Amino acid sequence: MSTCAIKSLMLCGLLFLAGNTAYAQNATTEEEVAARIRNSTHKNFISLAVENDSIGGGTDRFYTSGVRASWFNVNTPVPPMIDEIADRIPTFDLNETTSTLFTLGQNIYTPEDIRIRTNQDNDRPWAAFLYGSVGLATIENNHIDELEVTLGVVGPEALGEQAQKFIHRHVTDSSIPQGWDNQLDFEPGLILSGQRRWPDALYADIGEDFRFSIQPNVNFSLGNVYSYLGSGLTFTFGPYQDRFQDTPPRVRPSMPGTGFFEVPDQGWSWYLFAGLDGRLVGRNIFLDGNTFSDSHSVDKKYLVGDASAGVAFTLGDYRLSYAINTRSKEFDDQDGNSVYGSMTLSTRF
Repeated sequence: MSTCAIKSLMLCGLLFLAGNTAYAQNATTEEEVAARIRNSTHKNFISLAVENDSIGGGTDRFYTSGVRASWFNVNTPVPPMIDEIADRIPTFDLNETTSTLFTLGQNIYTPEDIRIRTNQDNDRPWAAFLYGSVGLATIENNHIDELEVTLGVVGPEALGEQAQKFIHRHVTDSSIPQGWDNQLDFEPGLILSGQRRWPDALYADIGEDFRFSIQPNVNFSLGNVYSYLGSGLTFTFGPYQDRFQDTPPRVRPSMPGTGFFEVPDQGWSWYLFAGLDGRLVGRNIFLDGNTFSDSHSVDKKYLVGDASAGVAFTLGDYRLSYAINTRSKEFDDQDGNSVYGSMTLSTRF
């Protein structure tokens, strides 16, 4: 899907939001959601998200792998460091719904042809990012605010070469990547990210059994790894009684959910979700190259769009989701969009 096509779809979605009067606003009040969080018997949600082009586009290039393990801790004390940062962010308020999110992850990026040993001047750099994050999610009025601080490393210390070669030798039995000697140099990474979501800005109850909702968001990241401003829409459809569940955790710059979900009386459930996101990119170290040293780089595109669609199944205290994603071209001379799959397994206790 091209950037223009994604922009057009997002514009259509925004016009739909503004003009379709068949939908009501504020489907779930802050008080209702807050009460569910306070009274929840399950305070911990563990999720493992795996994103890979081999389970989406059947390729091995560009953004080729992302792994994110997260622990969402509902209605618990906020870490002091994050508390101090949150106090300095305008419009971000801590209250009885505030929950914490801890994450460990690794992203891997390669040129189109991983069999070439020499540096490829017209293709993206070899790079990996190993990181940890601490975040907050809080409900205020009719929206959810999220704030996340990420610390990590780029370069050989991010272990991208070791991880990719291990997977290729022992899991996928595919070509061994040859160009890791050309990867970006060591650099510590710091990112401050945030987003605001309106979970039920517009919705429609379909009979007594189903609900369709539209969730707009605005988001940002600021740091030497990523700096961008973004906005998007998330669409969900599922049983009415299971409307209190969040989208699965994702790997940034895709907009991650918290992984929160409830289980209905029958012990199982499902829902469909789709999303459109666009970003105005100021910095992307995986295209711009190292900040403090000379390294390979390419001319990035400043406007990048994502489109995704997926399904989630819940059984007891477990939820499994899969989504197919396409990302528009991120740099000049890129041969096609990035297409990758996202699979997330979550449990609660």
